Amino acid sequence: MGFSEDQIILWAQQFAYQPYWVYGAVVAFMVASSFGLPLPEELTLLGTGFVCFVGSRPDLYPPPMGAGDPVQVEVAALVAFAAVFLSDFLVFTLGRFFGTKLMTTKFFSKNQATFDKVSLWVKKYGMWAAGIFRFTPGLRFPGHFSCGMLGLKQSQFILVDGLAAMVSVPTQVFLIAIYGQEILEHIREVKGWLLVVIGIGLVLYLGYKFYRKRNKTVSA
Repeated sequence: MGFSEDQIILWAQQFAYQPYWVYGAVVAFMVASSFGLPLPEELTLLGTGFVCFVGSRPDLYPPPMGAGDPVQVEVAALVAFAAVFLSDFLVFTLGRFFGTKLMTTKFFSKNQATFDKVSLWVKKYGMWAAGIFRFTPGLRFPGHFSCGMLGLKQSQFILVDGLAAMVSVPTQVFLIAIYGQEILEHIREVKGWLLVVIGIGLVLYLGYKFYRKRNKTVSA
């Protein structure tokens, strides 16, 4: 998908009248994201919301010939919430029953520093840590896994993570579905600034990598 308004609309029109494909993709992407794969949850939610917006405005974006029912925002939001919450709970359960054994495997040992960090949060904030992790991309999998491994009560996790997911997940889908037209109108305005920010971020990242490499060389 490109970044121009026309390209975004064309992308959304491809799926606006394929509801079951969209609902299935939402579940697959959410499960993958909850398990730490590099599929941003927020991007999936925003894309789903925009597909719902396009499907709700046949006056602006005529459906293709022979199109069926459009993607329904209420169903999409419910599917997204259920997929997110159940995936989080599955990760929590994995940590609860197999956490100690899995921590000795290569994958987990490679990310020991991250697990140590989130473990401190769980010990410090208790059940509220589950809510913190839900709103913190990149720490959701290790955070929810650690909640289970460190013995957080199942009822506490369900309450806090469920409420956090209920607030954050459907909201993103509905906002984009309702205000999709306004967002499109601002894309061209922010596009130039976004490219500048990305460029600055890239320069800073490369500079940081060079600095670290140079320090390692000097230390050796």
